[in-house]
Amino acid sequence: MEATASAKYLRGSAQKARLVVDMIRGKDVSQALAILRFSKKRAASSIEKCMRSAIANANEAAEKANVSIDPDELWVRTAFVDRGPTKNRRRVRPAPQGRAYREQRHFCHVTISLSNDERPAAKGAKPAEGGEAKPAKLAESKRRKRGGAAAAPRAKRAASKEEPAAEKPAAKKASKKKPKTEEE
Repeated sequence: MEATASAKYLRGSAQKARLVVDMIRGKDVSQALAILRFSKKRAASSIEKCMRSAIANANEAAEKANVSIDPDELWVRTAFVDRGPTKNRRRVRPAPQGRAYREQRHFCHVTISLSNDERPAAKGAKPAEGGEAKPAKLAESKRRKRGGAAAAPRAKRAASKEEPAAEKPAAKKASKKKPKTEEE
């Protein structure tokens, strides 16, 4: 069974709220509530309220379906933060020499989904039979190629290693200026 709760128009930026939500994603409800309760982040208290609302929604849905549900069996299936509007939250701060700095105050929307279904197997889970996962993981990380801008210089180097040395043009040697002699 799955239950969802959302809190909209929370004060604070979505980026700062995501830092808190990332700490609780995939955890048990009791563990997530403990993290939120003792976190020093300002967004934690409003996210905790949203979490308690999701727990209440799960209990209510279970009562309607005539099923008993234990809140300790729930875990955070998904949790995400969306950016809210900044319209009507624009302020002006005084600045030196009679100027004014414009400041936007942010809102965010938090959505938390809880479930009591079985969790999917983790990617880094240890295999059931003897064998260690770490050496295979290390070998995999060494083989993995990075994409994007970081891969461009590496791709150039790899391409230049594949070309034989004889095929490279000698343009650089020819482009060097010869020292002038007295005859010229």
